[in-house]
Amino acid sequence: MRILVPALSIAALALTGCAMSPAETARAESDAAASRAALGQQLAGLHATSTSDCMTNYGSSSLKAYGSTLVYSVSKSLVYVNDTTGGCENVERGDILVTRSISGQLCRGDIGQTVTPGSRVPSGSCALGSFTTYRK
Repeated sequence: MRILVPALSIAALALTGCAMSPAETARAESDAAASRAALGQQLAGLHATSTSDCMTNYGSSSLKAYGSTLVYSVSKSLVYVNDTTGGCENVERGDILVTRSISGQLCRGDIGQTVTPGSRVPSGSCALGSFTTYRK
C-alpha cells in the first residue's frame, strides 16, 4: 500500500499540471470564436456545392487557417475548405504547412506538418479531412 499512495500522488500532480487555468480557457474560447467569425467573413457570399476526398493542389493560390480549418483559395469565387484533425493551428500564426503528395493532389488522410519560418523547427502536424468546395 505504501508504493501505491506515492504513485497516485504523482499521477494526480501530473494531471493537474496539464489543466488550463480559467484565464487560459477564456482566452482559448475567445480565440476560437474569433477564428469562427473570420472564417464566416471569408466564406460570405459563397455556398457549399460538393464534398470530395481530394483536391488538385496546383490550382490553389493561397492558404489561410482558422483554428483547425484550412481554407485554400483558388479565386474569389472558388474556395476549398478542409477541417483537419487539429494540430496545424500554428498556420494561423504564420507557420508553414508542409504536405507531401505523389499524386499532385491533397487527399483526406494526408498528413501535414507545420514548421516555423526561418528555423524550420516542426511545430505541429495534422491529418487532412474531406474537402468542401465553396462557389459564388
